[in-house]
Parts: sequence; C-alpha cells; structure tokens
Amino acid sequence: MRTEFLPFHLPDVGEAEIHSVEQILRSGWLTTGPKVKEFERQFAAFVGARHAIAVNSCTAALHLALDAIGLKEGDEVLVPTLTFAATAEVVFYFHARPVLVDCCPVTLNMDPNRIEQAITPRTRAIIPVHFGGQPCEMEQIRDIARKHNLAVIEDAAHALPARYRGQMVGTIGDITCFSFYATKTITTGEGGMITTDNDEYADRMRIMSLHGISHDAWKRYTAQGSWRYDILSPGYKYNLTDVAAALGVEL
Repeated sequence: MRTEFLPFHLPDVGEAEIHSVEQILRSGWLTTGPKVKEFERQFAAFVGARHAIAVNSCTAALHLALDAIGLKEGDEVLVPTLTFAATAEVVFYFHARPVLVDCCPVTLNMDPNRIEQAITPRTRAIIPVHFGGQPCEMEQIRDIARKHNLAVIEDAAHALPARYRGQMVGTIGDITCFSFYATKTITTGEGGMITTDNDEYADRMRIMSLHGISHDAWKRYTAQGSWRYDILSPGYKYNLTDVAAALGVEL
C-alpha cells in the first residue's frame, strides 16, 4: 500500500528539456525571442494551422481571441456548464455576459442540441470546450454558428493532440486556444497557444499579446532590429518567454 503523498499529476521532464532550458539561460536571451518563434512555427506545422501565437496561459489566449472578434460590452457568449472558470471569466473582462449551455451526460461536452435556444440578438460567439480530450460535436456547432453569424472559439486546454473526424483540433473553429499548464499533455510550466487560419485575427492577437506594440518589437534587442516601435492599441502583457518555449519545443 502506498503511504506517501499521491500527486494528481507529475510533469515528465527529462534531460532533453533540462538541456534546452540550460541553453536558453546560457544564451542571455530569456524573454520572448527566437525560441518562442521556433515553438510557434513547430506548433503551427504540427496542428496544421496557418498561424500559431504563443502566450503565457490559455486564459490569455481566450481573452485575446474574444478581443480579436471584437467582443463588446453587453454582448453574449455561449459557454458550457462544465469547464474551468477561465472559459466564462474572460467574457466578463469585456463587461459582456457568459450564457451557460448544458452539457451531454455522456461526453461531458456542450450539448449542440441546446445551443440555438440560448442564442439571442446579443450573442456573438460560442466557446465549446473539448472536455478531457473528447472533441465536441464540431460539425453541428459550426453549422449553427454559420446560421447565426457567430464566431467559434475552441477551448482546447484539454485537447492536444485530439482529432475530430480525422481533423486536428486547432484547425476547426475560427480560433483555438491551448494550455501548456503543468497538468497538460505538454507543458511549459505556464503557457498557452492560439491557432487560427484568419490573418486578421492573427495580426490582432499577436499585437495585443505584447502591449499593442507593432510586429516583432522583440527584435529591437537584436542587431537586425530598431529601437523605434509603435503602440497600435492598448494591449496586454501576455507574451511567452524563451525559457518556457525551450520546454515546449522539446516536449
């Protein structure tokens, strides 16, 4: 019989991850830089998405996704009744209203047959959560979203590398948000990733993830960069570090 403490989860961190982080620490470049860009490229290629934007949490990813679709005060967003608080919490950041949609007792995912009755003229988006790695019924959800002109933002914190009818999660909805928290299938300690095929959404989320600064402002610390940059919009501090990305690239 086990007598010592049984943890909920232990991260699988090996010598490759330790060496990767050590290389970053020795490089002198600790914050957002070339390793983050490498992680984004690898993740986009793995999932099959046009764009991948690395951030410091899935909560940040969801916040940026709602900003990208232009959510406003008084709008409504459909969320499932079974999920982590962040899924609905980010809706409140905009002084908007999360509307609960009940879940299927078998899959524990948002019940697509209950979505339309929750839609009002104020509804702007649906956030389906792929609970426990089980993808939601995305075909039906996408059909409903198209019918009512709603954005679909997938909360895929549990869902890497899940597939829905052969299609990788991360390429199905308008925007998909992943988590790299310590208990997830891959971890950067804290971290997240956003994927999308929409160029306009990607540009907005990348800019807003770092104070609203114009593209690739991190390069101002390199010989190729410039100290001049523009603040295009009042953004957030959601960037991932190269130290964290070093874990992600190896995992």
